[in-house]
Amino acid sequence: MKSDDEIKRDIEDELQWDPDIDAMDIAVLAKDGVVALTGFVSSYAQKFQAEADAKRVAGVVGVANDIEVRVPALDQRPDPEIARDAVDVLKSKLPFSSHNIKLTVHDGWITLEGEVEWNYQRERAEDAVRWIKGVKGVVNSLDVKPKAEPTPVDIKHKIEEAFRRSAQIDAEQIQVEMHEGEVVLKGIVHSWFEREQAERAAWSAPGVRNVVDQISIRP
Repeated sequence: MKSDDEIKRDIEDELQWDPDIDAMDIAVLAKDGVVALTGFVSSYAQKFQAEADAKRVAGVVGVANDIEVRVPALDQRPDPEIARDAVDVLKSKLPFSSHNIKLTVHDGWITLEGEVEWNYQRERAEDAVRWIKGVKGVVNSLDVKPKAEPTPVDIKHKIEEAFRRSAQIDAEQIQVEMHEGEVVLKGIVHSWFEREQAERAAWSAPGVRNVVDQISIRP
């Protein structure tokens, strides 16, 4: 089992390795496998990527991302300009569902609201606007409301099948339960990455409205 010093060093190396991040002003602390990221970066995309990098490191069981986004003066833009670019990119990335998405921009923060049929649309919408120049953060308040209504048994079966197909998930260690329309995941995995992959697979099943991830991480 890795020590906190080893986890800290591995995350610092991972951040330095990532060409999409300027890690010069990012500080890493680790205690009992829980990592705190502090400091600042020049874009929201870098803040998001730094968290993703940390979660990939073996031994990490939790991440607190307190990195501040300080947009350089050259990249700062009025909210209406950011909003126009966000509308355009949503139309490009989600041509058949962008009309159901409403967005607002305040002080560089984008808030997404509305309804989509699939969770991948929810994730793609956030990913699309995350990279817009001048964005400081994204609040994704999109609801997932499938048109089809599979039975809880069908949903559970499809998620379990997805786990078994995945080379990144130990399906035998994860239990899938249905409670009042929600998918509840329980069990034990060996990394944060595996936990996220299980949650992502559950969200991909038709008819899923919400996922409660209660999986524990034991490196």
